[in-house]
Amino acid sequence: MTDLGTDTLMRMQALSGPHRAVLALGSNLGNRRDNLQGAIDALADTPGIRVNVVSPLYVTAAVGGPEDQPDYFNAVILVDTFLPPEMLLDRANAVEEAFQRVRTEHWGPRTLDVDIITYGDTQSDDPQLTLPHPRAFERAFVLAPWHDADPAAELPGRGRVADLLAKLDLSGVERRDDLELRLPE
Repeated sequence: MTDLGTDTLMRMQALSGPHRAVLALGSNLGNRRDNLQGAIDALADTPGIRVNVVSPLYVTAAVGGPEDQPDYFNAVILVDTFLPPEMLLDRANAVEEAFQRVRTEHWGPRTLDVDIITYGDTQSDDPQLTLPHPRAFERAFVLAPWHDADPAAELPGRGRVADLLAKLDLSGVERRDDLELRLPE
């Protein structure tokens, strides 16, 4: 098998057109709003990624992990990308690292978390990148901002985001219109 290289892979992906991806962003350490905006800007500056929609910001209680964590700021962005899923994941991880994300404790506090929720209609059980995100359907902190960003959205294999959201407890999930995130210029 030959190594095609990044440029060739991106050209091959470009031939099939851009793919819509949904990315969830979260932060509960440092300047949480600036961390999310910085991630949006960094992703928008990436060749092969175009940020189209930025959801409103939500403040949510930490789910899972250690107790006594600060609340999270959460948002969802909708992007069109020519990057294959694995390269999009690499870029998401690089953005997390740029914001000093440290992975010492599962579901522990973090400066930034960037999760790929969907990549088009792709369904994959790859342990490196399961698509769609395996727990998105049960997470109000993902579904609420996603629904705001795209009221007609569907989670592949699970159904309409609006219907999934209607089944969840929304206590501890607060939309904050006073803390705005912006679409990159």
